[in-house]
Order: sequence, then structure tokens, then C-alpha cells
Amino acid sequence: MSIFILAPPPSFIEQPTFCTWRQLFSPEQLDEIVRIGKSLRMDEATIGDGDVDPVVRRSTTSWIPHNQDTSFIYESLGWCARQLNGQYYDLDLFGFVEDIQFTIYDGVGAHYDWHVDKGANSPSPRKLSIAMQLSDPGDYEGGNLEVWGGSNPDVVDKERGLVACFPAYTLHKVAPVTSGVRMSLVAWLAGPRFR
Repeated sequence: MSIFILAPPPSFIEQPTFCTWRQLFSPEQLDEIVRIGKSLRMDEATIGDGDVDPVVRRSTTSWIPHNQDTSFIYESLGWCARQLNGQYYDLDLFGFVEDIQFTIYDGVGAHYDWHVDKGANSPSPRKLSIAMQLSDPGDYEGGNLEVWGGSNPDVVDKERGLVACFPAYTLHKVAPVTSGVRMSLVAWLAGPRFR
């Protein structure tokens, strides 16, 4: 067997399963994000084809649009994503093309089973996923965000305001909540099609 390399990569970037950023928002800003998310119409969460399937996903969501009142969310998450993408993934991104999702996992059994965020209905390919915990870890039990890192899933720390970032093609899930309420913010950055 022979190997022929087309061109050497300019540099090697180690790609972790996921990376994190702490304290992107102040506690007051996190409270405001929750207030905004709850003020919008909440619907049962859907899966990729737009159907409600409580076996796969049981939660409620609202969609936070970009406007004068929410620009601080988009600007901060966009800045954070640029930093983490540049350091770890080097994906070709041009920004948000969908509203940001506010999600509530309320009660025993609320969850989102293993999935990827490829975004079948997205106007452009989702390339980078961002998940931020809005609940204090003492507000709920269970509900771990798990990201598949190879032979075993890696569990993201439970910390209010913690941003977890990973490529949108990465398998991940929110394990069932066993008590309390878990709230999160999820956003996707899009870019040109993979080639």
C-alpha cells in the first residue's frame, strides 16, 4: 500500500470533542436571557423533520430573534465562537443564519436523545454548535450534556453560563432530567458547504 499526499496541511490543529468558555455573560445577563426566552412563544420541541417525537426529544423551545434587545447575545456568542473555532476547529464560518434556541427541560424524563445538529431545514449548513447552560446546577439533577468522543461519551461540566462548543456533525445528547428544571441556549454557526 502506498500513500500519496496532495498537499501538506499548513498546520495541525488538535480538535477536541468539545471545548468550553466560562463567564461569557454576567449573572445579570444570564437572568435577562432567561427572561427573554420565557417571554417568547414556547412550543413542544421538534426533531430534524419538524415532527414532535417525545421518545427522541421531550422539552419546550422558543426562538430568540436578532434585534436591538438581543444583540448582546448574538455579539457575545459570535465573538466566543470565533475564538474557539480559531483555536480548535478552523471551520469556514460566516455567522448565524437561524434564530437562537432557548430550551426548557422541565420535569422527570425531559431529554434529547443522541443526534447531530446538521440542520436539514437550515438555509446554510450548520457547522459549529454552541450550547450554554442557563440553570444553576443545583436547580436540577440528571440532564447531562454528553458529547460522543469516540469510545465513550464525554460529559460537559454543569456550570451556569458555561458555553460548550463542538462541530455540528458531532453526536451528542441531553440525558433525561431526574428532577428539577434545566434551561439552555443553543445556537449554530453556518458556513459554506463542506468540501
